[in-house]
Amino acid sequence: MSIAESPAKEFSQSDREKSALRATSRALPIALLRAREKVMEPVRTMLSETGVTEQKWRTLRIIHEMGGLEQSTIAREACLLLPSLSRILQAMESDGLVTRQADRDDRRRILVDITDKGRALIRDNIAASNAIYERLEAEFGQQKLDQLLDLLEDLQRAKL
Repeated sequence: MSIAESPAKEFSQSDREKSALRATSRALPIALLRAREKVMEPVRTMLSETGVTEQKWRTLRIIHEMGGLEQSTIAREACLLLPSLSRILQAMESDGLVTRQADRDDRRRILVDITDKGRALIRDNIAASNAIYERLEAEFGQQKLDQLLDLLEDLQRAKL
């Protein structure tokens, strides 16, 4: 049967549902994931040379920036689930990158701090990290990058 001879196709429920969906090119969750992958590609290259995972790098950066912290704060700031962070911190402690100890006032809370080895890892990669950011600024533009960061902060505060 040729196309001309085929009966007119009725739209199924599935077809109607597909047509009602926003195109993936304009869907915010997918756009954010695609943008993240684009930004993370050079970071992953840098990290592959250090032997540190993205999650460990984020954790180190948070602790380095904010000082010794409680695990739940690190999890929130590094966008990690607490059970995952617990496993990551255990490995990082074994690698000598962080220390963990019970809070003197509340023994249930575990405080995490960066070690000299962890600081050295950050220090050794500052130039490469900054170069990645400078390439991003040069390609995207400082004003647009600042605007994007401001918009993303607004989105984080939005009550969805």
